[in-house]
Amino acid sequence: MTGGTSDARDRLIEGTRQLLWDRGYVGTSPTAIWKAAGVGQGSMYHHFDGKPDLVLAAEERAASEMQDQVRRILSGEGPAYDRIAAYLLKERDALRGCPIGRLAADPEIAGDATLREPVRETFVVLHECLVAAIEEGKAGGEFRDDLDAAGISYALSAVIQGGYTLARAEGSVVPFDRAVQGALELLRLATHEGR
Repeated sequence: MTGGTSDARDRLIEGTRQLLWDRGYVGTSPTAIWKAAGVGQGSMYHHFDGKPDLVLAAEERAASEMQDQVRRILSGEGPAYDRIAAYLLKERDALRGCPIGRLAADPEIAGDATLREPVRETFVVLHECLVAAIEEGKAGGEFRDDLDAAGISYALSAVIQGGYTLARAEGSVVPFDRAVQGALELLRLATHEGR
């Protein structure tokens, strides 16, 4: 594959990824993809079997980036609370929403097991990394022994995804930021120092 061909494929994937994030599956038309990627119609069909194949590639790229980021933050060094706080407080575009979470609400993607898989897998990775961090915190005496790591993990994921929804509904990042601060306060209360 030549550099130009590879570049066109990459631009198609990236253009589709951005369109999916902003418009969803139905709003991501082939014409919009060609325009966003700056390529001709034939380029899309040269590299992909059609829109679903290209959407899957775009989803896989977004999922891979998010999974890498989750692993890097939550599996790093330092106290478990600090790592979880770093994940919750990382810079996000709260009004744009989560590039993966928004796909979970898209009926075209949610209704197709193949297109849903990168979304599902990303939330599994997030859950596993949060559970591991919480369990490490429990083992190190940072969190209370009776803390339900799986339940807390799901609650923290729900705070982020729900925070995006609240921010978009309000047209302000304030609900998102307050939800994150509330979650951190509850998590702090689960530490031995927070009692």
